[in-house]
Amino acid sequence: MNPALLSVLKISVLFLFLLCLLLVFFYFFQDTMIFYPQKISLAEVEGIRKNYNNVEEISLRAKDGVILKGWFVKNSSAGRPKILFYFGGNAEEVSYLIEDAVKLKDWSLVLLNYRGYGQSGGKVSERSLYSDAIEIYDHFIGRPDIREPKIAIMGRSIGTGVATYLAKNKRYDAVILVSPYTSLKALAKVHYPLLPAGLILKYKFNSIERAPQIKAPMLMIVAAGDRTIPPQQSYQLAEKWGGKVTVREFAGADHNSLSGDSGYWVAIASFLDGI
Repeated sequence: MNPALLSVLKISVLFLFLLCLLLVFFYFFQDTMIFYPQKISLAEVEGIRKNYNNVEEISLRAKDGVILKGWFVKNSSAGRPKILFYFGGNAEEVSYLIEDAVKLKDWSLVLLNYRGYGQSGGKVSERSLYSDAIEIYDHFIGRPDIREPKIAIMGRSIGTGVATYLAKNKRYDAVILVSPYTSLKALAKVHYPLLPAGLILKYKFNSIERAPQIKAPMLMIVAAGDRTIPPQQSYQLAEKWGGKVTVREFAGADHNSLSGDSGYWVAIASFLDGI
């Protein structure tokens, strides 16, 4: 065989071997690449108990026996109750939002950590996120102290996929999506254009498929400098949304700094006031 041809053949075989190795790595380690469970210490939980008298500690047993833990921030409200269900990012332990809840005026805030996050048990997956969201919703809407509430569903980053799933399957008045994406497959193609994401990914988080069926008004918040979820992904989802879309883009923010912008909670509170 021609030596040059043999060299090309060897390089090709090595390339295919390395590609297959990379695909195997991505497949088996995708959970750890997608989810970054964050814990909360007993001291931090005790601090919440001592410092907030309007916060109810929640321990919810899912149908499969897993205990979900978090908080219900009960903001005072005259007349019809207003409930905001929040679903966070992939590395987000949600207790830090208790302090921000005061900015929502008379909207009470449901904050339960995903499985494996905070003090919640179990292991997180797309299926568990969806089923838990339904159970969390049913638990609070079924409480005797919550009668015919106004309901808003909010998701941030990977939590926008959970929010769109819940909005498609339950009653709601409005949706807030922070740094949303069209689907996990489409997002993976942005970051890994040479890999066959459709074959590797176990999870879909296909928000764009559900978007046309969701008729409620939606506030979409994006960071102009977001490299994790490029704004183009968010705008593509907005184009398919079945209801009215209000967009707030923050010029000086990126994916992680967005929620710290001074206008972030102002935009959310203003949108909720208009419901």
